[in-house]
Amino acid sequence: MQAEIITIGDEILIGQIIDSNAAFIGKELNKIGIDVYQITSIKDDKQHILNAIEEAANRVNVVLITGGLGPTKDDITKHTICEYFDDTLVENKDVLLHVEQLFAKYISTPLSDINKQQALVPSKSTVLMNLYGTAPGMWLEKESTVFIAMPGVPYEMEGLMKDEVLPRLQKKFDRPYIIHKTILTYGMGESAISEKIEDWENSLPSYIKLAYLPNLGRVRLRLSARGGNKKLLEDTIRDKVSALDLIIGDIIVGYEEDETIEVRIGKILAKHNKTLAVAESCTGGRIAQSFTANPGASAYFNGGTVTYATQSKIDVLAVGSNIIKKHTVTSSEVAEAMATAVKEKFKSDYAIATTGNAGPTKGDGDVEVGTVFIAIATPENVFSEKYVFSNLRERTIGKAVNKSFELLLEKLPK
Repeated sequence: MQAEIITIGDEILIGQIIDSNAAFIGKELNKIGIDVYQITSIKDDKQHILNAIEEAANRVNVVLITGGLGPTKDDITKHTICEYFDDTLVENKDVLLHVEQLFAKYISTPLSDINKQQALVPSKSTVLMNLYGTAPGMWLEKESTVFIAMPGVPYEMEGLMKDEVLPRLQKKFDRPYIIHKTILTYGMGESAISEKIEDWENSLPSYIKLAYLPNLGRVRLRLSARGGNKKLLEDTIRDKVSALDLIIGDIIVGYEEDETIEVRIGKILAKHNKTLAVAESCTGGRIAQSFTANPGASAYFNGGTVTYATQSKIDVLAVGSNIIKKHTVTSSEVAEAMATAVKEKFKSDYAIATTGNAGPTKGDGDVEVGTVFIAIATPENVFSEKYVFSNLRERTIGKAVNKSFELLLEKLPK
């Protein structure tokens, strides 16, 4: 059981937007046992669309298309689909009523004829009502292949997938079970983990595959089981994860299907009625953003500062200029002073501070590019660690954020 995803839009090909639609669709299809064979991004061009649809139909059972369903002249997907199916557009009364209601309720401009054209759909299609926009989805079938067209606006496409597409696919096709379990590890590299778990990996049955997913100081280990016996898959995955915990349990910090390390830290802090503050320099607010992105963060996250320039560390956090002059702005002494100051400033129990040189130039300090000092203040004391991450700016920042989480988690109550 395989599917192909076709995303239409010049804006994708020129890099103006990232194709998040394909990632979402692929993830949702996988949950219901449908493999994605291929993802194709193409121009808003009739012949290009026709070729992509025809080629996909020869490969897979389901073709999902996003984009090109708007009311303007450059949105040509509906017309091209009609050509492929030797069909014509007809007005759908339900869609027209929906468009009229949306305009009456949310849009101040009058409903124009061009907007009414959203109600035109191929006569052979089953309309998939789009509750979040004017362009409906369409379901068509030709021989043994299902074709599904959806608008490219992400929240509209996601609504259609959940409300219409996935339930219909589940009803139409018999599918195998696909179960994933992703183990989150911190503090050990991919090659070191691979060497340590080699015997365990070799013991995996043929219906379970292991993938290593390294990313800036953290490695995810994804187990994927596929087959017709759901209980067997679940039991085997559970047993293999338990065996893995005996080998590398010291670096396992959670499971992606359950929660990220930031969420886990937040839950621990909330459980023990403790709070956190952050003082960031080279990480530029990314640590704070990682916590505040989660609902309920106000229960444990008191606040933070981005004291990027040297003078702001003096003015905002009262880091002594004599300390900076003696040890430089990128030093363990300054990191610890920042952590202590922000902990006091926000009256928190714990604090994280970062100061470093992410590059590409040395900036105010004289340390090598990629050098970062991370300090953790606890209710009892403050400590710091020095790291040399990378000569690439984004890589250094990402690793500093992840290592900060790891260091803090080690100091939290269990």
